[in-house]
Amino acid sequence: MAIIEHNKGRAKKKQAGFYEGQKVALRISTRTRMGFTAVINGTHKGILYKNEVFQPLKIVQEIYGFIRKVRDDKKIDLCLQKPGHKAIDALSQKIMDKLQQQGGFIAVTDKSRPKVIADLFGISKKTFKKAIGNLYKKRLITLEKNGIRLGEKKVKNPARSSGVTYSEKRQGHILNKKYL
Repeated sequence: MAIIEHNKGRAKKKQAGFYEGQKVALRISTRTRMGFTAVINGTHKGILYKNEVFQPLKIVQEIYGFIRKVRDDKKIDLCLQKPGHKAIDALSQKIMDKLQQQGGFIAVTDKSRPKVIADLFGISKKTFKKAIGNLYKKRLITLEKNGIRLGEKKVKNPARSSGVTYSEKRQGHILNKKYL
């Protein structure tokens, strides 16, 4: 982990006050064989591993990212998508939105090639499998041999789903709602 000295433009080695999952501003500085180095919030350096980058990046590009891990050797690992379960919930919603746009069926499965998944959703195959597993457990999708289909269960938000199509009583009248 390094702190940039503004008067010299060089990096100092020092422990930073970053924590896992923290949203940070990144400025892509160099491309390496492992991925990209980026300046974090204008002061520290970290690395974005190439196997976790699913969009084109350019040197000096500014983008928001997240702290994946502050390592014991004082280096910072970065990612462009929020790590953890909240990220899976957001990605589950993204998959549901794409299913809606495509008429309820997408010809991609957990057996699809990683590049196909990255091109379609901008995520890794591992993350995609977690997200569709989440949706499948909630019965929001069905897994078919050649793709994913919207399931029978209709919900408001897959991240907080617990109910099926239902009627709600509000302001003295009943509204029939189907949520997705």
